[in-house]
Amino acid sequence: MTDHSSDPAPIEGRRPPKRRDPRGKAARRADEVDYTVGRGTRIGFGVTASAAIPVLNLLLGRSWRGLDTLPEEGFIVVANHISEADPLAVAHAVYRSGHTFHFMTKDSLFRVPGLGRLLSGLKQIPVSRDSRTDARRSLDAARDVLSAGGAIMIYPEGTLTRDPEGWPMRAKTGAARLALSTGAPLIPITHWGVQDFFGTYAKLPKVLPRKRYRLAVGQEIDLSDLRAVPMTRAVLTDATERIESALTEGVAGLRGEEPPELIWDRSLRQRVPRRQPRGGRAPKSTPEEGSP
Repeated sequence: MTDHSSDPAPIEGRRPPKRRDPRGKAARRADEVDYTVGRGTRIGFGVTASAAIPVLNLLLGRSWRGLDTLPEEGFIVVANHISEADPLAVAHAVYRSGHTFHFMTKDSLFRVPGLGRLLSGLKQIPVSRDSRTDARRSLDAARDVLSAGGAIMIYPEGTLTRDPEGWPMRAKTGAARLALSTGAPLIPITHWGVQDFFGTYAKLPKVLPRKRYRLAVGQEIDLSDLRAVPMTRAVLTDATERIESALTEGVAGLRGEEPPELIWDRSLRQRVPRRQPRGGRAPKSTPEEGSP
């Protein structure tokens, strides 16, 4: 119950002042937006692309592989996240393949002047990290986009990778939950090289010499056996580990390197066995041979 005892008494004949929404006009709730991919949405994407793509092409060289294997409509993209600039690279590729893209991104970006209005105009989906109700609204909005034939874009790690060598770290279960509940194809897209242009925690880009990145579309992550059973925590964990494996293998292919046997766990701040239960304690360090 809210205590209003300190509120000023209303003056007869006047309407009480409206309380301003601290999120601002651009940060509308996900359920307040029509996510239908109609003509107006496509025009908005076209105008934005005509301004952004020439700049991207000027700053970054690229090599794309497998875009022709993307489903015709209604699919979920999961991608590795190593640079603040890599959403532009992934979005560029998906848009060039003929699809509108809809990132599920933290709602705080929708409160940035200018950027928030652009994200809302292009029907990107705000995700709240503080409210389960708002998180559920975001998933409902994603389902609307998929039903309308759009592409949902998710960074399953939830933030830039913390792995010291840039490998994908442990993922959250949101992408798996959405894929299992909708039946939409789950497609891994991996990239490598954007971080040379804009470092993982850099403040400014390195424009010269011109950098180049590689991007590859992987095979659809097979969840068919998991879709036939109830969505338990174990099922979500299994599906999420398949996402982690697909992203790690994709990045390894682009780097031409063997991935580490362990995977970075953000909460434990170290690499852990890939099958270690989530939320488990960090393994105790083994005393060196000969130590007391």
